[in-house]
Amino acid sequence: MNRRTFHRLPLLAAAATLLGHLPVHAQMRVDVSGVGATQYPIAIANFASDGRVPQDIVAIVRSDLARSGVFRVVDPQVTLSDSATVNHTEIRARGADAVLGGTISRLADGRYDIRYRLTDVVRQMPVGGESVVAPESDLRFAAHRVADWVYERVTGEKGIFSTRVAFVSKQGNRFRLNIADWDGENIQSPLTSPEPIISPSWSPDGSRLAYVSFEAKKPVVYVHTLATGQRKAVANFKGSNSAPAWSPDGSSLAVALTRDGLSQIYLIGADGGGAARRLTNSSGIDTEPVFSPDGRSLYFTSDRGGSPQIYRMPVSGGAASRITFGSQYNVSPRISPDGRTLAFVTRRDGGFLVAIKDLADGAERVLSDGGREEAPSFAPNGRWVMYATQSGGRDSLMAVTIDGRVKQRLTSAAGDIREPTWGPFPR
Repeated sequence: MNRRTFHRLPLLAAAATLLGHLPVHAQMRVDVSGVGATQYPIAIANFASDGRVPQDIVAIVRSDLARSGVFRVVDPQVTLSDSATVNHTEIRARGADAVLGGTISRLADGRYDIRYRLTDVVRQMPVGGESVVAPESDLRFAAHRVADWVYERVTGEKGIFSTRVAFVSKQGNRFRLNIADWDGENIQSPLTSPEPIISPSWSPDGSRLAYVSFEAKKPVVYVHTLATGQRKAVANFKGSNSAPAWSPDGSSLAVALTRDGLSQIYLIGADGGGAARRLTNSSGIDTEPVFSPDGRSLYFTSDRGGSPQIYRMPVSGGAASRITFGSQYNVSPRISPDGRTLAFVTRRDGGFLVAIKDLADGAERVLSDGGREEAPSFAPNGRWVMYATQSGGRDSLMAVTIDGRVKQRLTSAAGDIREPTWGPFPR
């Protein structure tokens, strides 16, 4: 067997401990349906340990990979350390093409060293292995990182299991701004208010959230630094301040303001400094801006043509061009990380559905079927879209693969949940 090299990957403190001081609330229930067009059969063995690990690392890895729809996860019913000899014949007999084994050790400083190795049992050769070192409080995040590594090794694309999702919940007359793991676990709430909270938006580095709060009895845009809890009103002009969207470099926000009359799009500093620069100048209502990944274009919703549609314009200024046509009502644009696909809400057959549009050839696909959907948001690898939906009078979040094959519904006993936004890859 070839000697493998382990690359130590200490967890990023900013991502892993960012919210450690925040209150933790009830978790969400996850229901998954559908599978991918093809599934890779993989065995996830029990990791060798002394049995005193406070998180079930292997269970989290198995759950992540199974929920992705890309893998058919097999339990080989064996314990396999990262250095053990793999019985290729036995693993193949259980229907797997690869097996992941590992070892979890507690270090002298109280942290845990998670070493893992992936083996191709068809070719009977190691694929590779790595090591993650994490404190006890970050073991769940570490497990997600292991699943990310496996996903990328098999598919060639980055996994999204260690990413976070922000959303708003309402129970009684209390609103919460929440942050959770991609699977709905580990919910923490940086803000609770008796007034509505809407339109959360992640900064590109994942350290801040912009959102709209009505605590001043009108909509005001705030930027909230998650590590410190510090928050600042960055758009509190006369009238309505809404729909914040970060520029790709994190220095600016596009916002919708009514300071000069009807809602128009403006550019402001993310720190609240400097003058607001007006970007649109129409006789209609312009709102819901979002930047293209390269920062050169801005997509937004406008009724300037008589019905709500999505338009695109240069951030530097210039004419706006209409992007959507298939319905008299198309709103809430979101752009995939590669800039090739538009997600939006469209009204068709009396329902409000989430659709995606290929910006190169114009082809569209409807992803939802409930008819009461809103607020689509792409995963940072572009393979999933999350949105809010309502069924039976109850709000929930749905994550759907862009081919529509796999759906993951997140519901909560703690109240209605809405306004999801998927965070960036941890740095």
